[in-house]
Amino acid sequence: MSLNGKTLFITGASRGIGLAIALRAARDGANIAIAAKTAEPHKHLPGTIYSAAEDIEKAGGKALPLIVDVREEASVYEAVEKTVAAFGGIDICVNNASAIQLTGTLATEMKRYDLMNQVNARGSYLTSKACIPHLKKAANPHVLMLSPPLDMSPKWFKGHVAYTMAKFGMSMCVLGMAEEFREDGIAFNALWPRTGIATAAIQFALAGEEGMKACRTPEIMADAAHAIFEKPSREFTGNFLIDDSFLYGEGVRDFDKYRVDPTTPLMPDFFVPESSKPPPGVVVG
Repeated sequence: MSLNGKTLFITGASRGIGLAIALRAARDGANIAIAAKTAEPHKHLPGTIYSAAEDIEKAGGKALPLIVDVREEASVYEAVEKTVAAFGGIDICVNNASAIQLTGTLATEMKRYDLMNQVNARGSYLTSKACIPHLKKAANPHVLMLSPPLDMSPKWFKGHVAYTMAKFGMSMCVLGMAEEFREDGIAFNALWPRTGIATAAIQFALAGEEGMKACRTPEIMADAAHAIFEKPSREFTGNFLIDDSFLYGEGVRDFDKYRVDPTTPLMPDFFVPESSKPPPGVVVG
């Protein structure tokens, strides 16, 4: 199945995983609404909604750059309506926008708590809500959260309660909305990486340039997302997927192609349950 002519509404699509998902869909000839805040170049982070639009058009898709703050209800609804006006509907919603700060309770200022929960949990809830009326009209509608499995191990909470709550809030949307909208045929799934992904978050917030070498490229998440969108929405919903395990099930065997530096051991990501084992031949950590 191709995504040719399908319309994707992707939050945080000006760079990183969101842009990679957009570019993969663009190669099929998809329409992409780039819903992100970055209209002007950041001093550290590459990419704006306009540079992303250029890349999407070059890849073969159609792009609609939209300045959107997922914390603002009016901003999200306006962007959704502009997308529908431009492309005639919405087939796929990708909740990729995220905020992160890995600090303990006493070190987390409430404004940072609010930011993470407003962008991650509330923003994903709001964006999904705004898209659902249009997804109900689509032939094979999907909502994808870039969020982890709901593994309630204390180790995922003790170092960064606020961030974990915010990310798990996205996953709880999947858990609930998959059932709520099952009869409407809208699929809600979550996708999460087994390893670090080479994005600005890793480079500037977590591990620096050396840490980037221990990551996989965003293309592994883009390929996994694309494979999810190809699934019949009425048959494939409510899943919490780890990128390489899912792709292995889809027939992928070469995972070295996603490594930034094949000589550097892979960095494990947060929130991957102990029960989730890597595919054969994949060593993490």
